[in-house]
Amino acid sequence: MRAAIFQMTSGVDPARNAAAIVEMVARAKGEGADMLFTPEMAGCLDRDRARAAATMRGEADDPVLAAVREAAAREGLWVHLGSLPLKGERADGRLANRSFLIDGSGEIRARYDKIHLFDVDLATGESWRESSVYGPGERVVAADTPWGRMGFSICYDMRFPDLYRALTNAGATIVLAPAAFTVPTGRAHWHVLLRARAIEAGCFVIAAAQSGAHEDGRTTYGHSLVVDPWGEVLLDMGEGEGLGLADLDLARIEDVRSRVPAIANRRPIPEDVTIP
Repeated sequence: MRAAIFQMTSGVDPARNAAAIVEMVARAKGEGADMLFTPEMAGCLDRDRARAAATMRGEADDPVLAAVREAAAREGLWVHLGSLPLKGERADGRLANRSFLIDGSGEIRARYDKIHLFDVDLATGESWRESSVYGPGERVVAADTPWGRMGFSICYDMRFPDLYRALTNAGATIVLAPAAFTVPTGRAHWHVLLRARAIEAGCFVIAAAQSGAHEDGRTTYGHSLVVDPWGEVLLDMGEGEGLGLADLDLARIEDVRSRVPAIANRRPIPEDVTIP
């Protein structure tokens, strides 16, 4: 499988972001890719809530989703749209942070809403409260593709290994982790977390990332990664926007799992903890 990763510096205008993704769909196809992967918040990255609200739509009316589906069908290329902010999708009125798996005919094969929300105050003075705007997803999602079963996660999810345990127990062999990581946490944890997720389950991890200084004033870490089941980094895109390519040898999954059968050796863990 040849994976194409679009490392983005998404701005506040969904139309410009959509145009950039559509261009990369065509470029990825021209590079012989089987599938294109984009970061979290590929359609719009804007912490000005009033300005962002004016551009947001529901899934049925989202122009970025429509443009990417059309491009996927035109090029005959599968696309994982890392996530879009969507309104009107939840009963509690909060937004959904939703990934889409789009096939080569432009059909949506799977949807995943981010489960774990990033609420934190950093030493740098940055404060993030995703839960004040976004509601958490409630379903673990995996979907079959021509290259195996793919499991879905978004950004902060990668800190919660129980999610990946559930995905790989369900047969996922490729795990997707689109992100918009902050620079301090990226420097400290990005590589080690993603390599750990790959190693513990003997699966590929594909993590398309946002990178650089964004129009809304934030800065993201970049370093989109593709990690193989042994924990080897096949692609690290560093900083800046661009298209990266990685060839995945799917036979590597069975090879690694036969040498370190961690999934086969898993046992149920009791909820009760014994404290003598």
